[in-house]
Amino acid sequence: MQIRTLSALECTKLLTANRIGRLACAQHGQPYVVPFYYAHADNHLYAFSMLGKKIEWMRSNPLVSVQVDERNMGRGWKSVVVSGRYEELPDRIGHKIEIDHAWSVLSKHADWWEPGALKPGTSSNMGRLPHVFFRIFIAEVTGREAIDS
Repeated sequence: MQIRTLSALECTKLLTANRIGRLACAQHGQPYVVPFYYAHADNHLYAFSMLGKKIEWMRSNPLVSVQVDERNMGRGWKSVVVSGRYEELPDRIGHKIEIDHAWSVLSKHADWWEPGALKPGTSSNMGRLPHVFFRIFIAEVTGREAIDS
């Protein structure tokens, strides 16, 4: 088996082609990792969630990591790790363009809302629902690939 480093373009392609990753955050020195659905666009991973532990922890420490992988034929695989920053998209004046963009990016995928438990009605009534729309700014991305020899 050979291991090689993925280029930045290959990492971006893997992030764009996939929809689920593992989100890692930390609070008071304790790590926490959960699966999450996302959509990749413009150097961000867009997502939404109900309020809970991951949102609470990311609000207190916005530095996060995301890992996305793919299995290939045989024993081969690709894996990308994002180092980034949590950015909440609140339903307040000054954030409407960002929220509408997140809505647009996420809603391009079928059943994009299912992991969040409740389907939002429209981008204009998000503030009435218990959802938190957020994005992860991609500060750094690295990747590896294992090629079955």
